[in-house]
Amino acid sequence: MELANIEKLVEKYFEAETSVQEEQKLHAYFSQQNVAPHLEEYKPMFQHFSNLREEQFTRNVPLQPRKNYLKWISVAAVFVLTTGLFVNKWHKQRQVDKAFEDFKMTMSLVSESFNTGASHINHLAQFEETTNKIFITENN
Repeated sequence: MELANIEKLVEKYFEAETSVQEEQKLHAYFSQQNVAPHLEEYKPMFQHFSNLREEQFTRNVPLQPRKNYLKWISVAAVFVLTTGLFVNKWHKQRQVDKAFEDFKMTMSLVSESFNTGASHINHLAQFEETTNKIFITENN
């Protein structure tokens, strides 16, 4: 391989712009005995990558199916939110109804007091009428 081509490939490799075929060329170049002295520092790195390709994991990895809790958690959250909104609206409606009942009771008490006071005013009107008759007869 041409040395200038290898140097360009090394630069592209470190910039992460090489293709798989170009990386294979680099691995092949650095696996041979005759490497340019200024590129000698990269030889152990590429040999290590070649050794890593040959390694295999031999232990058995037990795979357990993932339980989809997220779906049920979201369903429960929607249920709790909806129930909370319903209870809140129901509670506010009960407060409004109680306030209205309290208002009606207060107005009923005011009306009774007003009617009692008005009945006393009728007695005053009769008293005033009688008083006026007396004064009119005295002045004549």
